[in-house]
Amino acid sequence: MTRMILALALLVFPRLAHAELKIAYVDLQRALEETEEGRQAKTKLKTDFEKKQKELDQRQEELKKMKGDLDKQAAILKPDALQSKQQELQQRLVSLQDTYMRLQKQLQEREAEETGRIFKKMSSVIAEIAKTEGVTYVLEKSTGILYAPPSLDLTNELIRKYNSSGTSGKSSK
Repeated sequence: MTRMILALALLVFPRLAHAELKIAYVDLQRALEETEEGRQAKTKLKTDFEKKQKELDQRQEELKKMKGDLDKQAAILKPDALQSKQQELQQRLVSLQDTYMRLQKQLQEREAEETGRIFKKMSSVIAEIAKTEGVTYVLEKSTGILYAPPSLDLTNELIRKYNSSGTSGKSSK
């Protein structure tokens, strides 16, 4: 039965009978971290994150001070004035949380955009390497490769060619 299925497959797909299947892999995350453009993108994203984090920390400190002042004044304020100040504090806290979530989402979107742009460029470099090396399939290391010999790893070649391709370091923005 197995021979019949194999014979049928060879009749239906005759090119498979003569084709040499060569598989390799790349570690895109490592390539992203080790290419010049990837490092620049990471540095820029980190700088943006730190700037936004500083703003959030400053607003959080203002809220802590406001809460401390309110706690000190709580005994001398009239109940309706105390309630009003507590509501204002609560609104500012909610606003800060909303701002944090919005900024977090923006940073994630920018990171995805930057890495996606770089991965798209890497894809054409990978295709070029695969053609040159006679590779049929190039897999991504983190998507389920449990073991593969290092000789099949094209990551170093990808990094080298990407950095020397002239696309490295040029931003579309």
